[in-house]
Amino acid sequence: MTTTTTSTTPPTRRSTALTMAALMLMLVLAALDQTILSTALPSIARDLPGTLPPAWTFSAYLLAATVVIALYGRLADVYGRKPMLLLSIGLFLAGSLACALSQSMLQLVLARALQGAGGGGLMTLTMLTVASMFPLQERGRYQSLLGAVYGVATMFGPLTGGWLTEHLSWHWAFGLNVPLALLAFAVLARTLPHQATGPRTPIDHLGALLLTGALCSALLMTQHERLQLPSWLSAAVLGTACALCTAAFVLRQRRAAHPLVPLSLFSRPVYAAASAIGLVTGVALYAAVVFMPAYLQTALHLGPTTAAWHLLPLMAGVTGAAIASGRLLRARVPARSMGMLASALVVLGFAALAAGMQWAPAQPLVLSLCLLPLGLGIGVLFPIITMVSQRASPAQLMGIATAVPVMLRSLGGAVGVALLTTLFAEMVHTLVAGNPAALAEAGPHALQAVWGCAAAVAVLGMVACRWLPAAPMEQMQMPPAGRAVAA
Repeated sequence: MTTTTTSTTPPTRRSTALTMAALMLMLVLAALDQTILSTALPSIARDLPGTLPPAWTFSAYLLAATVVIALYGRLADVYGRKPMLLLSIGLFLAGSLACALSQSMLQLVLARALQGAGGGGLMTLTMLTVASMFPLQERGRYQSLLGAVYGVATMFGPLTGGWLTEHLSWHWAFGLNVPLALLAFAVLARTLPHQATGPRTPIDHLGALLLTGALCSALLMTQHERLQLPSWLSAAVLGTACALCTAAFVLRQRRAAHPLVPLSLFSRPVYAAASAIGLVTGVALYAAVVFMPAYLQTALHLGPTTAAWHLLPLMAGVTGAAIASGRLLRARVPARSMGMLASALVVLGFAALAAGMQWAPAQPLVLSLCLLPLGLGIGVLFPIITMVSQRASPAQLMGIATAVPVMLRSLGGAVGVALLTTLFAEMVHTLVAGNPAALAEAGPHALQAVWGCAAAVAVLGMVACRWLPAAPMEQMQMPPAGRAVAA
């Protein structure tokens, strides 16, 4: 049975503008809260009692946000986008208030998990809402705007956290969300029309549980040392749990009558390519956001705020390129050629960073400018991933089809940065072993290896672009309604 509760009158230009403003506001808040604590964490560690490592404040949000992405996408297919979006905002708002009022590290970690449970759905649900608001020929413009907003807000997180902590208090890093989220909730509840919902099929709870186990064990494994986990919960144990849960999840999706993530989505090479590119963009974006400010602060002794400002070329590149990408898609430029060029820019950006570490490791402006091609490439890819994944899926699976690349982007960022951090630490240890005087030179050399590995990952993204549509997006045929339902 299908519910078709729709608005009887088309939305006005004013209500559409208000809806878009509210969607972008929530996307900004969710993206900021992924990185805002990087500069506020020392103050939090001093103020709050408790034995939990401060790194749990990051990981609690990351774990919760990554785990719920696919579930939100599936629930949106079944129950509609508006109720899921309002639920996501409500959880994010409650979590933000709880974070601002936390009096211990345990309370803050639990509150961050609640905040992540809401924030994890906002990227997927805002893109789905835009897809339902605008026709295909106009959708690229607004999807690219969301991609630009998300990328820039992610990078402004450290700067915002540092400013609020320095001039007000770390509590404001969370408290500021409350009135803004309330405003967005009120606007969307009033202006967002109800959309037709899909068949009320059962939710694959076992599949959701297995996916949660696989994602949690993978993320915990990559952050094992930072989180100071107990000895019995070793990286080997977590890796085994991840492998078993992943295998069980795949088997469940093959056999379930109503799978959480229909594997037949990946039977279309174009969708598999978009998902792979989503994973690559996560590695590329978070590698730059994490390693560059850390190097500028530790090696060149810049302040947190100054280091964050050196990400400006990356921010400008993401913003301008994402908007231009939407226009090019509307101008019928094929996604394949755009994706190949964008991936080449990402590779060029990491190559430039590696060269900068070789020839100008003490010149922050030179290193900052090397981020520009990286930002341009990532910005072009953001709307392509969304548009292609939505176009490659049947209408009744658009929610989960949109959610999977977002989940992979988040997972790629977390796991990729963890692996690159391990590589960096091993390189520094090898270079310094037996020669402590080489410590000053070890950082730039180790970062060269990091940027080289990131460039190799970007090359894989370029290869995946070969399966993107070679024709304009309007000519891409959507699969029939029943094709991707059964796994």
